[in-house]
Amino acid sequence: MTPSPSNNASTPQGESGSEATVSISRMLRLTLVAAAIMLAIWLIGDVLMVVFASALFAVVLHGLARVLARRTKLPHGAALALVTLGLLLILVTVGWTSGSDIAAQFSKLRDALVTQASALRGQLEAWPQGRVLIQYLPQSMGGSQGSSFESLSTRIAGSMTGFLGSAFGALGTIAVVVIAGLYFAADPSLYANGILRLVPLQWRDKGREVMIAAADTLWAWVAGQALDMAVVGLLSGFGLWLIGVPLAFGLGCLAALCNFIPYIGAIMGAVPALLLALSLGLRETAMVAALYAVVQFFEGNVMAPLIQRHAVKMPPAVTVLSQTLFGGIFGFPGLMLASPLTAALLAVGDRLTPKLDEKERI
Repeated sequence: MTPSPSNNASTPQGESGSEATVSISRMLRLTLVAAAIMLAIWLIGDVLMVVFASALFAVVLHGLARVLARRTKLPHGAALALVTLGLLLILVTVGWTSGSDIAAQFSKLRDALVTQASALRGQLEAWPQGRVLIQYLPQSMGGSQGSSFESLSTRIAGSMTGFLGSAFGALGTIAVVVIAGLYFAADPSLYANGILRLVPLQWRDKGREVMIAAADTLWAWVAGQALDMAVVGLLSGFGLWLIGVPLAFGLGCLAALCNFIPYIGAIMGAVPALLLALSLGLRETAMVAALYAVVQFFEGNVMAPLIQRHAVKMPPAVTVLSQTLFGGIFGFPGLMLASPLTAALLAVGDRLTPKLDEKERI
């Protein structure tokens, strides 16, 4: 018995309807996953920053232990213990021998900056154009509501409230990051395998590749950024000492720490030095401005290409926009961690998306 034409005609329609149902179901799943991720970021964004900071610290410890184990043939646990004890010994030694001097330097630096900011505001108020400038500047930049450092410190403190304002406070948060980082670094496969179990079976190979790529990228970024910070801090501090700017050591350390945040950090590190140089005169201020311009030119055109040859290369526009995005979502911690987080996301995207053919490139 031959099948009727109506049955033959209904088969393609049934297949088409089934494909449409599968497509709609896939879109709904993706939408729900995206909505769940956005809701989690909104609800527990501060916790996510702590988790990422712990993972970044673990990457540093694991990377140092891996280098030590490779050169000494020690087991990973022993190498990690030596690295941890070495870092602890360095901190204790610096704190014991120079802790009071460092604290005094930064205390004097803070007082000098507040005094100089108030003096600069007074000079602007005595100048007609300066009064107009103060009137229209926002409070965060030293406008009519208060001095720049008072308003800036208030703003930073407010943005960090969610990150540090737990029952433990700042020290408790740092302790959580350190302890969690130590546990992550001691047995990274335990936690990585736990995450992989949540990945569907057919995607686990790709998931493993993505996780390894993200960890390697974070280690390369941290290593490169540490070298970059050290060079910027040494050059800035030595140059300020030659110019005769007071508290050159503290300003050099501040420039190194601020350089952890690419591009924006360079401006943040230069402003205090320029404010202190104003108390010495316009000649010294111009010399300090030239010093920071030369240091940043050297860092951007000599150091950065050398570091990126062996580390991570991120497009400048992506770096700045990521700092704006994560800083707006997570506040000051998001601004600090924007660059390593973006580097990890770029590594993940590079593994998950196909490469462009030569004919497809623009």
